[in-house]
Amino acid sequence: MTRAARAAGWIAEALATGNSLAALPPEVAPRGRAEGERVALAALEALGITPCGVRMLDGMAGPMIEARLLPEGTRAAPLRHPVATAALVGVLAEALQPDDDARPRIAALHIALDIADHRFTEVPVAIGARVADLAGLGFVVVGPAISSLPDLVVVEGRPMGPRDALAPVAAEARRLGGLPAGALLIAAGLSGQIMPREGIVAAGFGALGTVSARLG
Repeated sequence: MTRAARAAGWIAEALATGNSLAALPPEVAPRGRAEGERVALAALEALGITPCGVRMLDGMAGPMIEARLLPEGTRAAPLRHPVATAALVGVLAEALQPDDDARPRIAALHIALDIADHRFTEVPVAIGARVADLAGLGFVVVGPAISSLPDLVVVEGRPMGPRDALAPVAAEARRLGGLPAGALLIAAGLSGQIMPREGIVAAGFGALGTVSARLG
């Protein structure tokens, strides 16, 4: 069994059971980003899960899975170490080809709240382990679809272009092999950490509204 397969087994078990992981032993731990990406995909394959898109946080790209998408206002649990930030979700209008550098066509935009998490007992430091752990995927809480892509969105008081926010995610998705039409591009970490108030985290998007979730 390869290193990646062994590490994927550990990650898959943590995803399936909800049990925390000790640090991966040196003979198993992914050696760098590329190996971490292989581990993340192998863990989902072992669980029979097909990614529905690519999510990017803090420069790390990882697979998004449909079961981790939640509607606005819902309860996001269980989470061990939640870190909430504002996010944007783009739905691809057409396939994203790996050998193309054209700006992706977005069929719909969602304002969103990213609640990152990790499956280890201690926060992983090595980039390989962080990427292997689905780039810290916890839950992505999405608001209603916006069919007409605005030029600017105010994200926690900061104006930004949604196309600009999603462009690096699209570049990573292409590097990882592309995505079909209807898949998701998720730009997380578009704000500082949002602290809960009475167990609720909320991200504000100006005139587009607020996305919130209850923790615990």
